[in-house]
Amino acid sequence: MTKLRLDLEVARERFRLRVQETIALDGITAVFGPSGSGKTTLLRAIAGLEPSARGRIGFEDAVWQDSARLVPAHLRGIGYVFQDGRLFPHLTVEQNLRFAIRHHRRSEIPGPEIGLEVAVETLRLDDLMRRRPATLSGGEQQRVAIARALLTSPRLLLMDEPLSSLDTSRRREIARYIERLPAAFGLPVLYVTHDIDEVIRLADRMLLLSAGNVAAHGSVKELLDRIDLWPLTGRLEAGSILEAVVEEHVRGMTRLGVDGQTLRIPAIESHPGTTVRLRIHARDVVIAADRPERLSIRNVLAARIAKIDLDESIYAEVALAIDSQTLRARITREALEELALVPGRDVFALIKSVAFDTDSLA
Repeated sequence: MTKLRLDLEVARERFRLRVQETIALDGITAVFGPSGSGKTTLLRAIAGLEPSARGRIGFEDAVWQDSARLVPAHLRGIGYVFQDGRLFPHLTVEQNLRFAIRHHRRSEIPGPEIGLEVAVETLRLDDLMRRRPATLSGGEQQRVAIARALLTSPRLLLMDEPLSSLDTSRRREIARYIERLPAAFGLPVLYVTHDIDEVIRLADRMLLLSAGNVAAHGSVKELLDRIDLWPLTGRLEAGSILEAVVEEHVRGMTRLGVDGQTLRIPAIESHPGTTVRLRIHARDVVIAADRPERLSIRNVLAARIAKIDLDESIYAEVALAIDSQTLRARITREALEELALVPGRDVFALIKSVAFDTDSLA
């Protein structure tokens, strides 16, 4: 597995970024945090674009920066996708892409060669090749920008909030392309965002920044489940993540398998056998002491109470074990006492259908 080793500091008059971390780059790793936490500064330092960066940066067996050497940005083998497309306005899409091929310089250890036809086909740019950037939508410009970054044959792809300037429909469209990149090209992606929805949809791992420091680093599922991180990840926004397998599509519904149990959601496009990720808000989970009957809520999972957190005077956060996965429910303390809920007790989790957001399926 590719590893990025960081021991760096960026000091400015009113801001200081300090990161000491080894990041295992497999698929998409999100760099998440509020505005001003240092996400873009970190990405620029990794790319060799931050002149004030000090310390050591290592990628696989190469050292990009330490006290003895500084590898220039163009020799690091990094593809960079900015918030805006930064395409040459006087060139057509095809000319922009061919420019990237002609003028990129080989890194010390180049990544796999990515051909123009493959990039165009993957990002579906065939119909755009003769157009100029001014005639493209924001989403189309970002697709071209991603293809241009790929055509530099990078070893690592850095993406700095590539969806932030797009409307909701365009975000969904471009996210579908981004999530395919690691598998399609064997290319690790470091993805900066302050949107937890993007993290949940796209990433498996997350580096969480706060005020220039690393607050946490690990799997998205683990970090979103940590109560101590809710001030950064969002108590009600984060919720739980369940992984499920698409079993079949029937009558406009999709049946999913979750550790031997079944869920039903409005039909999605994923093929049977595909693993998908479901985001479920704690406020949309109801706990029943006995299996309920004759209810409009159709999704019921057998669970066992793993942990109860009493961090508020009114509410309790209940962690429910669904075999190897965890589902969180937010209930009142009154309900907790009336149902005599304690760790280790077998219960049933009722999940409202509105809790399933198909836009957050990966």
